[in-house]
Amino acid sequence: MADDNIYGNTPTFLGAENLVKHPEKQADTNVLIYGVPWEGAVTWGEYTGCELAPKVIRLASARYSGYLPELSHIDVFEHLKLGDLGDFSVTPAEPEKTMNTIESEAKKIWQTDQFPIAFGGDHGITYPIVKALAEQTGKTVGIIHLDAHYDNNEHSQGDPYGRGAPFARLYETEGVVNQSLVHMGIHGPRNKPENGRLAQSVNAVTMTLEDIRSKKHPRAAALEAYELASKHSDIVYLSICSDVLDHAYNPGGPVDGNGLTSYELLSIVHQVASCGIAGMDYVEVYPQQDQNDFSSHFASFVSLYALAGHIRSLKQDED
Repeated sequence: MADDNIYGNTPTFLGAENLVKHPEKQADTNVLIYGVPWEGAVTWGEYTGCELAPKVIRLASARYSGYLPELSHIDVFEHLKLGDLGDFSVTPAEPEKTMNTIESEAKKIWQTDQFPIAFGGDHGITYPIVKALAEQTGKTVGIIHLDAHYDNNEHSQGDPYGRGAPFARLYETEGVVNQSLVHMGIHGPRNKPENGRLAQSVNAVTMTLEDIRSKKHPRAAALEAYELASKHSDIVYLSICSDVLDHAYNPGGPVDGNGLTSYELLSIVHQVASCGIAGMDYVEVYPQQDQNDFSSHFASFVSLYALAGHIRSLKQDED
């Protein structure tokens, strides 16, 4: 029914409580879903459209339950109640205004004790979300950044808030601990030498794709990344760019070869979330490039594996 949709023909993510039309029910939820339909002022030629991802990810999610037989038969929905806040407002072609809006709205989320999952949009959204986390909580933040690329350029074709620059801004952000910022899964020639040198100069950690695959299992790499991200920080945030996946597993993402398999990424996400994270985002899905919406469907898998891990972390805290 249209009344059940958060806008138009778009349902809530995974059948979550509709907090757009029933905001009074937010207190009854454990997990907050929100979209940030932002594609910055810089696009890569005709490769565009990630602002459509929150809508298409929600549409794709209607196919799925919360049951994961491969993870000890857990049903996520038996443990957690999801609420969908809809999308943050963005102002096309006004990056600074949009970054300020995202930060302001994210602070409201960080005032709660609920677990947030953000769907981009491009990777520029991570900067204001994490800045808000550090400022609102007053805690130091470590980050596990799963990506093929460092995304630490000084700017993206003149835009300091562009998709290629969020981690340059986060290096400069008070409360973000650079030595607890782990660039994980880095690979491929779309990086530049200065990206790696800058990360090293600010004491951020690089864990390349080969570093991950040198371990006996991707979960072992995840445990190592979490240890590094949490060692000097109070809380850990998880940010995932879809292009950490090999393009064979990610037809609706930027084209990068020799990336993680879907199994490797889900194993890492589940393990990191099991250790305990404050929240997460999943960005850079381009529905226009993906006729069958495979990448938008995969966002449900990533989210459910993260939530299954989050449940494990809550049980560990109880023990």
